[in-house]
Amino acid sequence: MARLVYCLLLYLASPLVWLRLFWRSRRQPGYREHLAERWGRYPQPAPAAPLIWVHAVSVGETRAAQPLVEGLLAAYPDHQLLLTGMTPTGRAAALQLFGAVARVRLAYLPYDYPGAVERFLRHFSPRLGVLMETEIWPNLLAAAARRQIPVLLVNARLSHRSARGYCRIAALVRPALQTLAAVAAQTGADASRLAGLGARHIHVCGNLKFDVAPQPELLAL
Repeated sequence: MARLVYCLLLYLASPLVWLRLFWRSRRQPGYREHLAERWGRYPQPAPAAPLIWVHAVSVGETRAAQPLVEGLLAAYPDHQLLLTGMTPTGRAAALQLFGAVARVRLAYLPYDYPGAVERFLRHFSPRLGVLMETEIWPNLLAAAARRQIPVLLVNARLSHRSARGYCRIAALVRPALQTLAAVAAQTGADASRLAGLGARHIHVCGNLKFDVAPQPELLAL
């Protein structure tokens, strides 16, 4: 029932989503690009090779995901990797880091509408999904669970304030967290708060941002 109410609210908010994209595009024209992807429609062909999907919302998460992406590419040489985001700046950062890597695809993750996330998963058919930090998308996680796609939450963090906010919508958040195959939390406190909301199979692994190698031009300073 909670997810049904959530879906109804999403559909009612659709005009506001378009208005927000238009408003943000006044300062960042990139918000007018790849609009179809935000509703799960992709012009690029479906992948021929097995695919691992990593989601990093914006610039910080994308740069933090660099050692993870590089590790996955090395560990699974027969797989392609899809790196999704939500912002033009995040996509630009991904292009800078991986634009020359043939096995890496870039795309926007669609908004959490049931049809959009189903189209996304049907098109790319990932073998595994990895969400960076605190990305809890109820419809996306439910659709992945139906398709038996394991999804991990890594570099996960959850502040006390955010945890209190999620507690107010626990009927929506708890089932989503319980679909996760595993969680890699940044700290013990993050792990405790996530467990309190229903996450399982939690491990404390530290912050991936400390594993990012500095760029050569910064080392030269």
